[in-house]
Amino acid sequence: MALAANLVIAVAKAIGGVLAGSPALLSEAAHSVADSLNEVFLLAALRRSRRPADRRHPFGYGKERYFWSLLAAVGIFVMGGCFSVFQGVEALRKGAEEELSGYIAGLIVLGVALLAEGASLLRALHQVRRQGGGLGDPALRTVVAEDGTAVLGVTLAIIGMALHMVTGDVVWEASASLAIGALLGYVAYRLGRDARDQLIGEAADPEASGRIRELLRAQPEIDSVEALFTMKTGLDSTLVAARIDLVPGLDSERVEEVAVRIKRSIAHTVPEAGQIFLDVTDRPAREAAESPAATGERGGA
Repeated sequence: MALAANLVIAVAKAIGGVLAGSPALLSEAAHSVADSLNEVFLLAALRRSRRPADRRHPFGYGKERYFWSLLAAVGIFVMGGCFSVFQGVEALRKGAEEELSGYIAGLIVLGVALLAEGASLLRALHQVRRQGGGLGDPALRTVVAEDGTAVLGVTLAIIGMALHMVTGDVVWEASASLAIGALLGYVAYRLGRDARDQLIGEAADPEASGRIRELLRAQPEIDSVEALFTMKTGLDSTLVAARIDLVPGLDSERVEEVAVRIKRSIAHTVPEAGQIFLDVTDRPAREAAESPAATGERGGA
C-alpha cells in the first residue's frame, strides 16, 4: 500500500513542481521517489529474509531485513535529504519565479498527497497495533518512519508555498526545503543506526536474556553460569550460547540428559531462541580465557 501511494504521489509532485517551479514541491517529489525506491528494497527484504537456512547460511537469512533496511536509510539520505537541501540552497541563491499561478495546482497536489500519506500512515500504525505495538520489524519500522516523515514534510511544503504566495519572499519556501532535507537526514541516521546495530550482531533484549539466565541458575545440575551470549539472527530468531559449570559427580550420560532438558526449557521459555549451544566447563571463565587453548600459546588454537 505504501509503495502504490508513493508512486502516484511522486509523479503528481514532480509534474506540479516542474509546472510551478516550486523548490519545496520538487523537494517533496524527490522525497516520494526515495520512498518508492525504499519500498522496493523493503519488499525484497521481506521476500529474501524468509528463505530457509542452507549450507552457506546455516543460521538462515533473517538479517537480510536489516541489510535492505540499511540501503533504504541510505536512499532516504541521498535521494531525499541531499536533493531537498540542494533545492533550498538553489532557491536562496537564485531566487524563484514571481509567477505564482502554478502554485494553486501545487497546493492541491500537496493536499491530495497529505491525505494519501496520512492514510498510509494510519494503515501502518494499525499494523503495528495488530502486531502487539512493537517496531521490532525493520521493514515496518521504516514504513512508519517514512509515512510519518512524509506527512510532516508535506505539511512543511504547504506552509512554505503558502507563505511564499502571501509574502512574495522565496525565503519561506527555501526554508521549507532545507527543513525537509534536515528532517530526512535525521530519519535516515536513526534508521541506519538501528540497521547497523542489528547487522553487526545485536544482543537479545535484556528481558529475554534475564529469563534465560534465571532458568539456567534454577537448574540443580548447574553450579554456576560463567557466561551467557545472545545474538539476534533475524526478526524472530535468536542465537543463545552459555558457558556453564556443572556440579561434580555427573557421568557423561547424565550430562547429555541435562543438556537436552535445559535446551528444551530455554526454547519453551524464549520461543525465538532457534539455536542454543551449551559449553560445559569446570573452570571460571577468566581461567578459561587465559588457558593455552584460548591464548594460542603452546600450540593452542
